[in-house]
Amino acid sequence: MQKIIAIALNTFRESIRDRIFYSLLAFAFLMLGFSMILGNLTIGDDIKIIKDFGLGAISLFGTLIAIFVGIGLVYKEMEKRTIYVILTKPIARWQFLLGKYGGLSLTLMIEVIVMTIGLFALCYYYEPKIPWDLMYAIVPIIFKLQLILAVALFFSAFASPFLSGLFTLGVFIIGHSSGELKALADNTDDLFLQKICDFLYYALPNLENLNFKAKVVHHLPISHGEIVFSLVYAVLYTALIILLSIVIFQRRDMK
Repeated sequence: MQKIIAIALNTFRESIRDRIFYSLLAFAFLMLGFSMILGNLTIGDDIKIIKDFGLGAISLFGTLIAIFVGIGLVYKEMEKRTIYVILTKPIARWQFLLGKYGGLSLTLMIEVIVMTIGLFALCYYYEPKIPWDLMYAIVPIIFKLQLILAVALFFSAFASPFLSGLFTLGVFIIGHSSGELKALADNTDDLFLQKICDFLYYALPNLENLNFKAKVVHHLPISHGEIVFSLVYAVLYTALIILLSIVIFQRRDMK
């Protein structure tokens, strides 16, 4: 466990020095500021617009950070050839991979916390009370980002950064279109297309299970059962993806 923690902390230090992380975080705060401007210009409930844009910014830019930082997880170490030095030490490959994931996971947590504080401050400016109800959307977003990071880890275990990013982005898009895929599979007469849609629907994560933004913004009822189911779903799926990543990385030829 100490080896995993040491690798995780080192990865965290490296990732927070990454210019991509700060660039995306800065752009996310610009989006939060834009939501305030839009709220002032739009006729209607400005606080709802700010919450909607703010939660969207946390989800979108958190996903971009997970992808852009996660896809170079193994490649950077191989390019610098530091992975060969690390693996000559008494460190198993699975420990290396879990440590890398843990470090990037911590980075994502910091990003979400910082953006959440910014969004809370913005909402408090318009409505002087702490919007704790936003946590019903933010906590599932955190779990979704961990899942996306695990997917990026999976692809980085055997593919180049470009392909890893492309595949992970594809999983993200399809994961948010699961309902449309299921509807297409049920309504099409093309058997081949139906099989493809069914496979994508059941094999890839349904990220809409973790999307409570609309319900929170519009004050729609959310049961604790919904939240618990979505979080357990995310944890199990993330664990499965990490396990598959370890299996692939264990068998990868490092020569």
